[in-house]
Amino acid sequence: MADRIPPFLLEKPASHVFVEGRGKIKISFIEKGINQMADVIKSGYIQWETASMDGFVQRIDARVKVMFLFFYVIIISLEKEIMPEVYLGSFFFALVLLSRLNVFSFYKKVFLLGFLFGFLIAFPSALNIIVKGEIIFPVLHLSKEYHFWVYHVPAEIGITREGLNVVAMLTIRVVNSLSVAFLVLNTTPFPDIIKALKLMKVPDSFLMIITLSYKYIFIFAKTVEDMHRAKKSRLARQVSDKDARKWAAGRMGFIFNKTRMRCEEIFKAMLSRGFSEEVKLYEPRQPDSRDIVTGGILLIVGIFFLWV
Repeated sequence: MADRIPPFLLEKPASHVFVEGRGKIKISFIEKGINQMADVIKSGYIQWETASMDGFVQRIDARVKVMFLFFYVIIISLEKEIMPEVYLGSFFFALVLLSRLNVFSFYKKVFLLGFLFGFLIAFPSALNIIVKGEIIFPVLHLSKEYHFWVYHVPAEIGITREGLNVVAMLTIRVVNSLSVAFLVLNTTPFPDIIKALKLMKVPDSFLMIITLSYKYIFIFAKTVEDMHRAKKSRLARQVSDKDARKWAAGRMGFIFNKTRMRCEEIFKAMLSRGFSEEVKLYEPRQPDSRDIVTGGILLIVGIFFLWV
């Protein structure tokens, strides 16, 4: 009986057909950024697991934690020296450990945002153009000094000791503020936070905006991630940065239109179900002695930091 197997199936593949390191698809940095943005949004808002842990801060009443957040943010803003801010950061670090949170994951987000919104924004203040003082690191030498309206540019431009103190102070303030905010968010279920704000007489319209934004940010983050994966699955060649920018701009417009339409649909659905612009919540439990004692201790520690 004749062999009916096609000849090309009987041929051995050449050893040089596959070369390690080739055949990889290079994804544009814009598309990578979109995917990372979706991951950051989801990981930053998903906190049910950590809020349900049996930790120190998790066992405190939500009203006490919200007041703790506001009180310590004010303390962080009022401190004038670096060392008290360092002590506050150490105190928040101890609370993170007592809450059994993932320290690496927690402070990775804190330090990243602190670097972006603290250090980078404040770094120009280190130059003597903005903050006068003793130059410890010269950067640029001009032929002469210049005057522009109310601005003075000296002949020698450099980093000053006083400017570095300003940068360090602002950076550690941002890091401490993020630490206490993430600590409360990661140890408190979101509905409990809304209840606590409601009992503190926060306007219902503000609570409604927070609730809807929190709920539907998951949907749009997932939409961005799905679009990125759909684009990635159809790639058969390397995409240029120009095409990637066009795709990103188009997706931004799509997300904007989808968001606008979804908001209108949600509002119509709320009206059809009798929305009366009032947030109604179940009666919360009364704070017990442990909540009162813990709140008193946190208050005393905050006053101590103000005194220091």
